Amino acid sequence: MHDIRLIRDNPEAFDAGMARRGLSGLSSQVLALDGDRRAAIQAAETAQADANKAAKSVGAAKASGDEDEFQRLRALVSEKKAEIAALNDTAKAKDAALSELLMGLPNVPGDDIPDGDDEDDNVEIKRWGTPRAMDFKPVEHYELPAVQDGLDFETAAKLSGSRFVVLSGAIARVHRALAQFMLDVHTEENGFTEAWTPVLVREEMMYGTGQLPKFGEDSYQTTNGWWLVPTAEVPLTNIVNGLTLEDSYLPRRYVAHTQCFRSEAGSAGRDTAGMLRQHQFEKVEMVSITKPENSAAEHSRMTACAEGILERLGLPYRTVVLCTGDLGFGMKRTHDIEVWLPGQDMYREISSVSIAGDFQARRMNARFKPASGGKPEFVHTLNGSGLAVGRALIAVLENGQEADGSVTLPDALHPYLRGKTRITAEGLLV
Repeated sequence: MHDIRLIRDNPEAFDAGMARRGLSGLSSQVLALDGDRRAAIQAAETAQADANKAAKSVGAAKASGDEDEFQRLRALVSEKKAEIAALNDTAKAKDAALSELLMGLPNVPGDDIPDGDDEDDNVEIKRWGTPRAMDFKPVEHYELPAVQDGLDFETAAKLSGSRFVVLSGAIARVHRALAQFMLDVHTEENGFTEAWTPVLVREEMMYGTGQLPKFGEDSYQTTNGWWLVPTAEVPLTNIVNGLTLEDSYLPRRYVAHTQCFRSEAGSAGRDTAGMLRQHQFEKVEMVSITKPENSAAEHSRMTACAEGILERLGLPYRTVVLCTGDLGFGMKRTHDIEVWLPGQDMYREISSVSIAGDFQARRMNARFKPASGGKPEFVHTLNGSGLAVGRALIAVLENGQEADGSVTLPDALHPYLRGKTRITAEGLLV
Protein backbone atom coordinates (compact mmCIF):
# COMPACT_ATOMS: atom_id res chain seq x y z
CA MET A 1 0.00 0.00 0.00
CA HIS A 2 1.22 3.48 -0.79
CA ASP A 3 1.96 6.37 1.59
CA ILE A 4 -0.64 9.04 0.83
CA ARG A 5 1.73 11.71 2.16
CA LEU A 6 4.35 10.82 -0.44
CA ILE A 7 1.73 11.04 -3.20
CA ARG A 8 0.65 14.46 -1.91
CA ASP A 9 4.24 15.71 -1.71
CA ASN A 10 5.43 14.34 -5.05
CA PRO A 11 2.61 13.24 -7.34
CA GLU A 12 4.91 13.42 -10.38
CA ALA A 13 7.25 10.77 -8.95
CA PHE A 14 4.28 8.53 -8.09
CA ASP A 15 2.85 8.86 -11.59
CA ALA A 16 6.25 8.14 -13.11
CA GLY A 17 6.49 4.92 -11.09
CA MET A 18 2.97 3.84 -12.02
CA ALA A 19 3.63 4.68 -15.69
CA ARG A 20 6.37 2.04 -15.66
CA ARG A 21 3.60 -0.40 -14.70
CA GLY A 22 1.50 0.77 -17.64
CA LEU A 23 -0.83 2.89 -15.47
CA SER A 24 -1.39 6.61 -15.95
CA GLY A 25 -3.06 9.58 -14.29
CA LEU A 26 -3.46 7.87 -10.94
CA SER A 27 -2.25 10.66 -8.68
CA SER A 28 -5.14 12.90 -9.76
CA GLN A 29 -7.65 10.19 -8.79
CA VAL A 30 -5.93 9.55 -5.47
CA LEU A 31 -5.56 13.23 -4.59
CA ALA A 32 -9.14 14.04 -5.59
CA LEU A 33 -10.49 11.43 -3.16
CA ASP A 34 -7.99 12.50 -0.53
CA GLY A 35 -8.98 16.14 -0.97
CA ASP A 36 -12.69 15.36 -0.68
CA ARG A 37 -12.04 13.24 2.43
CA ARG A 38 -9.95 15.94 4.11
CA ALA A 39 -12.47 18.67 3.18
CA ALA A 40 -15.31 16.66 4.74
CA ILE A 41 -13.28 16.07 7.89
CA GLN A 42 -12.40 19.77 8.16
CA ALA A 43 -16.01 20.81 7.55
CA ALA A 44 -17.19 18.36 10.22
CA GLU A 45 -14.68 19.81 12.67
CA THR A 46 -15.88 23.35 11.91
CA ALA A 47 -19.51 22.31 12.30
CA GLN A 48 -18.65 20.60 15.59
CA ALA A 49 -17.02 23.79 16.88
CA ASP A 50 -20.11 25.78 15.90
CA ALA A 51 -22.35 23.23 17.60
CA ASN A 52 -20.26 23.33 20.76
CA LYS A 53 -20.39 27.13 20.82
CA ALA A 54 -24.17 27.17 20.32
CA ALA A 55 -24.66 24.49 22.97
CA LYS A 56 -22.85 26.61 25.53
CA SER A 57 -25.15 29.54 24.76
CA VAL A 58 -28.37 27.56 25.06
CA GLY A 59 -28.28 27.60 28.85
CA ALA A 60 -27.56 31.31 29.01
CA ALA A 61 -30.49 32.09 26.70
CA LYS A 62 -32.78 29.92 28.81
CA ALA A 63 -31.64 31.62 32.03
CA SER A 64 -32.16 35.11 30.60
CA GLY A 65 -35.71 34.27 29.57
CA ASP A 66 -35.01 34.96 25.89
CA GLU A 67 -37.27 32.24 24.50
CA ASP A 68 -36.72 33.18 20.85
CA GLU A 69 -32.92 32.98 21.22
CA PHE A 70 -33.24 29.77 23.18
CA GLN A 71 -35.28 28.12 20.44
CA ARG A 72 -32.97 29.45 17.70
CA LEU A 73 -29.90 28.04 19.44
CA ARG A 74 -31.58 24.69 20.07
CA ALA A 75 -32.50 24.47 16.39
CA LEU A 76 -28.95 25.42 15.42
CA VAL A 77 -27.46 22.70 17.62
CA SER A 78 -29.85 20.14 16.12
CA GLU A 79 -29.03 21.34 12.60
CA LYS A 80 -25.31 21.15 13.26
CA LYS A 81 -25.60 17.62 14.64
CA ALA A 82 -27.32 16.50 11.43
CA GLU A 83 -24.68 18.34 9.36
CA ILE A 84 -21.84 16.72 11.34
CA ALA A 85 -23.33 13.25 10.90
CA ALA A 86 -23.67 13.78 7.14
CA LEU A 87 -20.12 15.12 6.85
CA ASN A 88 -18.73 12.21 8.87
CA ASP A 89 -20.58 9.77 6.61
CA THR A 90 -19.09 11.53 3.59
CA ALA A 91 -15.60 11.39 5.10
CA LYS A 92 -15.98 7.67 5.86
CA ALA A 93 -17.20 6.97 2.34
CA LYS A 94 -14.34 8.92 0.78
CA ASP A 95 -11.85 7.22 3.11
CA ALA A 96 -13.19 3.79 2.12
CA ALA A 97 -13.00 4.70 -1.57
CA LEU A 98 -9.44 5.99 -1.11
CA SER A 99 -8.38 2.83 0.73
CA GLU A 100 -9.96 0.64 -1.95
CA LEU A 101 -8.13 2.56 -4.68
CA LEU A 102 -4.77 2.43 -2.89
CA MET A 103 -5.21 -1.27 -2.04
CA GLY A 104 -5.65 -2.03 -5.73
CA LEU A 105 -2.54 -0.19 -6.92
CA PRO A 106 0.72 -2.14 -7.43
CA ASN A 107 4.03 -1.36 -5.83
CA VAL A 108 6.36 1.13 -7.50
CA PRO A 109 9.19 -0.72 -9.29
CA GLY A 110 12.72 -0.11 -8.06
CA ASP A 111 14.73 2.43 -10.01
CA ASP A 112 17.11 -0.29 -11.24
CA ILE A 113 14.36 -2.56 -12.60
CA PRO A 114 14.49 -2.93 -16.40
CA ASP A 115 11.50 -1.63 -18.34
CA GLY A 116 9.69 -4.19 -20.47
CA ASP A 117 6.38 -5.70 -21.49
CA ASP A 118 6.68 -9.36 -20.48
CA GLU A 119 9.04 -12.21 -19.59
CA ASP A 120 10.89 -11.79 -22.88
CA ASP A 121 12.27 -8.50 -21.53
CA ASN A 122 13.66 -9.96 -18.30
CA VAL A 123 17.41 -9.57 -17.89
CA GLU A 124 19.71 -12.48 -17.09
CA ILE A 125 22.22 -11.69 -14.33
CA LYS A 126 23.70 -15.12 -13.61
CA ARG A 127 24.08 -18.56 -15.10
CA TRP A 128 25.42 -21.59 -13.22
CA GLY A 129 26.23 -25.09 -14.41
CA THR A 130 26.33 -26.63 -17.85
CA PRO A 131 23.41 -28.73 -19.05
CA ARG A 132 24.50 -32.34 -19.24
CA ALA A 133 25.21 -33.71 -22.70
CA MET A 134 22.96 -36.72 -23.32
CA ASP A 135 23.62 -39.25 -26.08
CA PHE A 136 19.89 -39.93 -26.30
CA LYS A 137 16.81 -37.76 -26.72
CA PRO A 138 15.74 -36.61 -23.25
CA VAL A 139 12.05 -36.80 -22.37
CA GLU A 140 9.85 -34.85 -20.00
CA HIS A 141 9.44 -36.03 -16.41
CA TYR A 142 6.04 -37.69 -16.90
CA GLU A 143 7.34 -39.71 -19.88
CA LEU A 144 10.16 -41.42 -17.97
CA PRO A 145 9.80 -45.20 -17.50
CA ALA A 146 11.06 -44.76 -13.92
CA VAL A 147 8.02 -42.70 -12.93
CA GLN A 148 5.18 -44.49 -14.69
CA ASP A 149 3.97 -46.13 -11.47
CA GLY A 150 4.81 -43.20 -9.21
CA LEU A 151 3.10 -40.31 -11.02
CA ASP A 152 -0.62 -41.07 -11.27
CA PHE A 153 -2.59 -38.33 -12.97
CA GLU A 154 -5.52 -40.56 -13.87
CA THR A 155 -6.35 -41.46 -10.26
CA ALA A 156 -5.84 -37.84 -9.21
CA ALA A 157 -8.30 -36.72 -11.91
CA LYS A 158 -10.82 -39.23 -10.57
CA LEU A 159 -10.32 -37.92 -7.04
CA SER A 160 -10.10 -34.20 -7.70
CA GLY A 161 -10.09 -33.27 -11.39
CA SER A 162 -7.37 -31.94 -13.65
CA ARG A 163 -4.07 -30.50 -12.43
CA PHE A 164 -3.66 -32.85 -9.50
CA VAL A 165 -1.34 -35.82 -9.07
CA VAL A 166 -0.96 -38.81 -6.77
CA LEU A 167 2.69 -39.54 -5.93
CA SER A 168 3.63 -42.98 -4.68
CA GLY A 169 6.58 -45.26 -4.08
CA ALA A 170 10.02 -43.98 -5.00
CA ILE A 171 8.68 -40.71 -6.43
CA ALA A 172 6.86 -39.83 -3.21
CA ARG A 173 10.01 -40.72 -1.25
CA VAL A 174 12.25 -38.47 -3.35
CA HIS A 175 9.68 -35.66 -3.16
CA ARG A 176 9.73 -35.88 0.64
CA ALA A 177 13.52 -36.06 0.69
CA LEU A 178 13.80 -32.87 -1.34
CA ALA A 179 11.65 -30.91 1.11
CA GLN A 180 13.61 -32.24 4.10
CA PHE A 181 16.93 -31.42 2.42
CA MET A 182 15.82 -27.86 1.70
CA LEU A 183 14.61 -27.28 5.26
CA ASP A 184 17.83 -28.63 6.74
CA VAL A 185 20.01 -26.39 4.59
CA HIS A 186 17.96 -23.26 5.29
CA THR A 187 17.76 -23.84 9.05
CA GLU A 188 21.23 -25.25 9.72
CA GLU A 189 23.27 -23.18 7.27
CA ASN A 190 21.24 -20.19 6.07
CA GLY A 191 20.00 -18.80 9.37
CA PHE A 192 16.25 -19.28 8.95
CA THR A 193 13.94 -20.29 11.78
CA GLU A 194 11.67 -23.15 10.81
CA ALA A 195 7.95 -22.52 11.26
CA TRP A 196 4.88 -24.69 10.86
CA THR A 197 1.92 -22.53 9.92
CA PRO A 198 -1.79 -22.85 9.13
CA VAL A 199 -2.73 -23.16 5.47
CA LEU A 200 -6.12 -21.59 6.19
CA VAL A 201 -5.94 -17.85 6.89
CA ARG A 202 -8.31 -14.98 7.60
CA GLU A 203 -9.19 -12.63 4.77
CA GLU A 204 -7.27 -9.73 6.32
CA MET A 205 -4.07 -11.78 6.10
CA MET A 206 -4.53 -12.08 2.33
CA TYR A 207 -5.01 -8.32 2.19
CA GLY A 208 -1.85 -7.86 4.24
CA THR A 209 0.42 -9.52 1.68
CA GLY A 210 -1.44 -8.21 -1.36
CA GLN A 211 -3.29 -11.28 -2.66
CA LEU A 212 -6.52 -9.37 -2.05
CA PRO A 213 -8.49 -7.52 -3.22
CA LYS A 214 -7.20 -7.76 -6.78
CA PHE A 215 -6.29 -11.44 -7.14
CA GLY A 216 -9.03 -13.28 -5.29
CA GLU A 217 -9.81 -15.43 -8.34
CA ASP A 218 -6.30 -16.91 -8.16
CA SER A 219 -6.93 -18.47 -4.74
CA TYR A 220 -9.50 -20.68 -3.05
CA GLN A 221 -11.91 -19.54 -0.32
CA THR A 222 -13.84 -21.82 2.02
CA THR A 223 -17.54 -21.39 2.65
CA ASN A 224 -16.89 -19.92 6.10
CA GLY A 225 -14.51 -17.22 4.85
CA TRP A 226 -11.05 -18.72 5.29
CA TRP A 227 -8.61 -18.67 2.39
CA LEU A 228 -6.29 -21.50 1.40
CA VAL A 229 -2.80 -20.06 1.19
CA PRO A 230 -1.27 -19.74 -2.29
CA THR A 231 2.13 -19.68 -0.58
CA ALA A 232 3.51 -19.69 2.97
CA GLU A 233 4.47 -16.07 2.32
CA VAL A 234 0.99 -15.20 3.59
CA PRO A 235 1.14 -16.70 7.12
CA LEU A 236 4.88 -16.15 7.59
CA THR A 237 4.83 -12.45 6.66
CA ASN A 238 1.68 -11.81 8.67
CA ILE A 239 3.38 -13.05 11.84
CA VAL A 240 4.32 -9.37 12.30
CA ASN A 241 0.89 -8.04 11.29
CA GLY A 242 -0.10 -5.18 13.61
CA LEU A 243 3.10 -5.37 15.64
CA THR A 244 5.66 -2.73 16.58
CA LEU A 245 8.94 -4.62 16.95
CA GLU A 246 12.07 -3.80 18.87
CA ASP A 247 15.04 -2.87 16.71
CA SER A 248 17.01 -5.80 18.14
CA TYR A 249 14.35 -8.25 16.88
CA LEU A 250 15.37 -7.61 13.28
CA PRO A 251 16.21 -9.17 10.94
CA ARG A 252 13.73 -12.01 11.43
CA ARG A 253 13.99 -14.93 9.03
CA TYR A 254 11.43 -17.71 8.70
CA VAL A 255 11.20 -20.82 6.54
CA ALA A 256 8.24 -23.17 6.21
CA HIS A 257 7.32 -26.23 4.19
CA THR A 258 3.62 -26.13 3.35
CA GLN A 259 0.95 -27.24 0.96
CA CYS A 260 -0.01 -24.40 -1.39
CA PHE A 261 -3.22 -23.93 -3.36
CA ARG A 262 -3.78 -21.91 -6.53
CA SER A 263 -6.70 -21.85 -8.93
CA GLU A 264 -4.39 -21.04 -11.88
CA ALA A 265 -7.23 -18.88 -13.17
CA GLY A 266 -4.96 -16.96 -15.53
CA SER A 267 -3.12 -19.95 -16.99
CA ALA A 268 -5.77 -21.81 -18.97
CA GLY A 269 -4.14 -24.15 -21.43
CA ARG A 270 -0.59 -23.65 -20.12
CA ASP A 271 1.55 -26.59 -18.95
CA THR A 272 -1.39 -28.96 -18.72
CA ALA A 273 0.83 -32.05 -19.13
CA GLY A 274 2.73 -33.34 -16.13
CA MET A 275 3.00 -31.69 -12.73
CA LEU A 276 4.61 -28.36 -13.62
CA ARG A 277 1.47 -26.33 -12.90
CA GLN A 278 -0.83 -27.81 -10.27
CA HIS A 279 -3.73 -26.62 -8.13
CA GLN A 280 -2.12 -28.20 -5.03
CA PHE A 281 1.64 -28.31 -4.57
CA GLU A 282 4.36 -27.95 -1.94
CA LYS A 283 6.92 -25.23 -1.41
CA VAL A 284 9.66 -24.45 1.03
CA GLU A 285 9.18 -20.71 1.49
CA MET A 286 11.61 -18.16 2.92
CA VAL A 287 10.44 -14.86 4.47
CA SER A 288 12.61 -12.11 5.93
CA ILE A 289 11.55 -9.07 7.96
CA THR A 290 14.24 -6.37 7.98
CA LYS A 291 15.00 -2.73 8.58
CA PRO A 292 14.77 -0.61 5.41
CA GLU A 293 18.50 -0.04 5.09
CA ASN A 294 19.18 -3.78 5.13
CA SER A 295 16.56 -5.06 2.70
CA ALA A 296 18.62 -4.82 -0.50
CA ALA A 297 21.44 -6.87 1.01
CA GLU A 298 18.90 -9.36 2.38
CA HIS A 299 17.42 -9.75 -1.07
CA SER A 300 20.80 -10.72 -2.47
CA ARG A 301 21.36 -13.08 0.45
CA MET A 302 18.01 -14.82 -0.03
CA THR A 303 18.65 -15.19 -3.75
CA ALA A 304 21.95 -16.90 -2.95
CA CYS A 305 20.18 -19.20 -0.48
CA ALA A 306 17.76 -20.39 -3.17
CA GLU A 307 20.51 -20.71 -5.76
CA GLY A 308 22.58 -22.72 -3.29
CA ILE A 309 19.93 -25.44 -3.11
CA LEU A 310 20.13 -25.94 -6.87
CA GLU A 311 23.91 -25.96 -6.79
CA ARG A 312 23.94 -28.62 -4.07
CA LEU A 313 21.60 -30.69 -6.23
CA GLY A 314 23.82 -30.16 -9.27
CA LEU A 315 21.01 -28.60 -11.31
CA PRO A 316 21.98 -25.96 -13.91
CA TYR A 317 20.07 -22.70 -13.59
CA ARG A 318 19.98 -19.08 -14.57
CA THR A 319 18.82 -16.05 -12.58
CA VAL A 320 16.95 -13.14 -14.16
CA VAL A 321 15.72 -9.76 -12.96
CA LEU A 322 12.06 -9.34 -13.82
CA CYS A 323 11.18 -6.34 -15.97
CA THR A 324 8.35 -3.97 -15.07
CA GLY A 325 5.85 -5.85 -17.24
CA ASP A 326 6.54 -9.18 -15.50
CA LEU A 327 6.96 -7.87 -11.95
CA GLY A 328 4.53 -9.12 -9.30
CA PHE A 329 1.83 -6.81 -7.93
CA GLY A 330 3.36 -6.14 -4.53
CA MET A 331 7.06 -6.27 -5.38
CA LYS A 332 9.74 -3.66 -6.05
CA ARG A 333 12.33 -6.12 -7.36
CA THR A 334 12.19 -9.83 -8.15
CA HIS A 335 14.84 -12.36 -9.10
CA ASP A 336 13.44 -15.41 -10.88
CA ILE A 337 15.63 -18.50 -10.71
CA GLU A 338 15.03 -20.83 -13.65
CA VAL A 339 16.21 -24.42 -13.59
CA TRP A 340 17.26 -26.32 -16.73
CA LEU A 341 14.75 -28.95 -17.87
CA PRO A 342 16.28 -31.10 -20.62
CA GLY A 343 12.92 -32.65 -21.48
CA GLN A 344 11.65 -29.21 -22.48
CA ASP A 345 15.07 -28.00 -23.66
CA MET A 346 14.62 -24.78 -21.74
CA TYR A 347 14.94 -23.07 -18.37
CA ARG A 348 11.76 -22.91 -16.24
CA GLU A 349 11.05 -20.91 -13.10
CA ILE A 350 11.62 -22.75 -9.83
CA SER A 351 11.91 -19.78 -7.46
CA SER A 352 10.98 -16.10 -7.25
CA VAL A 353 12.84 -14.06 -4.63
CA SER A 354 11.30 -10.63 -4.09
CA ILE A 355 11.60 -7.48 -2.06
CA ALA A 356 8.35 -5.69 -1.25
CA GLY A 357 9.92 -2.78 0.62
CA ASP A 358 7.34 -1.28 2.99
CA PHE A 359 4.41 -2.05 0.65
CA GLN A 360 3.15 -5.06 2.63
CA ALA A 361 4.14 -3.54 5.97
CA ARG A 362 1.82 -0.58 5.39
CA ARG A 363 -1.05 -2.94 4.62
CA MET A 364 -0.25 -4.93 7.77
CA ASN A 365 0.74 -1.93 9.93
CA ALA A 366 4.00 -3.68 10.85
CA ARG A 367 6.62 -1.34 12.33
CA PHE A 368 9.79 -1.31 14.41
CA LYS A 369 11.30 1.08 16.96
CA PRO A 370 14.65 2.46 15.74
CA ALA A 371 17.43 1.95 18.29
CA SER A 372 18.39 5.60 17.84
CA GLY A 373 14.93 6.72 18.95
CA GLY A 374 12.28 8.59 17.05
CA LYS A 375 8.96 7.45 15.65
CA PRO A 376 8.38 3.81 14.73
CA GLU A 377 9.09 3.01 11.08
CA PHE A 378 7.61 0.44 8.73
CA VAL A 379 9.64 -2.74 8.32
CA HIS A 380 10.61 -4.13 4.93
CA THR A 381 9.42 -7.58 3.91
CA LEU A 382 10.95 -10.11 1.52
CA ASN A 383 9.95 -13.57 0.36
CA GLY A 384 11.25 -16.30 -1.88
CA SER A 385 10.84 -19.96 -2.76
CA GLY A 386 13.59 -22.08 -1.45
CA LEU A 387 12.39 -24.06 -3.50
CA ALA A 388 9.16 -25.21 -5.14
CA VAL A 389 9.35 -28.90 -4.19
CA GLY A 390 7.38 -30.34 -7.12
CA ARG A 391 9.39 -28.40 -9.66
CA ALA A 392 12.60 -29.48 -7.96
CA LEU A 393 11.40 -33.08 -8.33
CA ILE A 394 10.78 -32.50 -12.04
CA ALA A 395 14.29 -31.07 -12.44
CA VAL A 396 15.91 -33.95 -10.54
CA LEU A 397 14.08 -36.51 -12.66
CA GLU A 398 14.77 -34.87 -16.00
CA ASN A 399 18.40 -33.99 -15.35
CA GLY A 400 19.13 -37.41 -13.87
CA GLN A 401 17.47 -39.49 -16.59
CA GLU A 402 19.47 -42.23 -18.29
CA ALA A 403 19.14 -43.92 -21.66
CA ASP A 404 17.65 -47.06 -20.09
CA GLY A 405 14.79 -45.09 -18.49
CA SER A 406 16.26 -45.03 -14.99
CA VAL A 407 17.11 -41.89 -12.99
CA THR A 408 20.36 -41.14 -11.18
CA LEU A 409 19.69 -39.07 -8.06
CA PRO A 410 21.81 -36.16 -6.74
CA ASP A 411 24.44 -36.96 -4.11
CA ALA A 412 22.86 -34.43 -1.72
CA LEU A 413 19.73 -36.58 -1.45
CA HIS A 414 21.46 -39.90 -0.72
CA PRO A 415 21.53 -39.41 3.09
CA TYR A 416 17.78 -38.66 3.02
CA LEU A 417 17.12 -41.87 1.06
CA ARG A 418 19.17 -44.14 3.37
CA GLY A 419 21.91 -44.48 0.83
CA LYS A 420 19.70 -45.14 -2.18
CA THR A 421 21.14 -43.50 -5.31
CA ARG A 422 18.81 -44.14 -8.23
CA ILE A 423 15.34 -45.08 -9.44
CA THR A 424 15.32 -48.03 -11.77
CA ALA A 425 13.38 -48.09 -15.04
CA GLU A 426 10.88 -50.28 -13.15
CA GLY A 427 10.35 -47.53 -10.56
CA LEU A 428 12.32 -49.06 -7.68
CA LEU A 429 14.51 -47.00 -5.39
CA VAL A 430 17.91 -48.72 -5.14
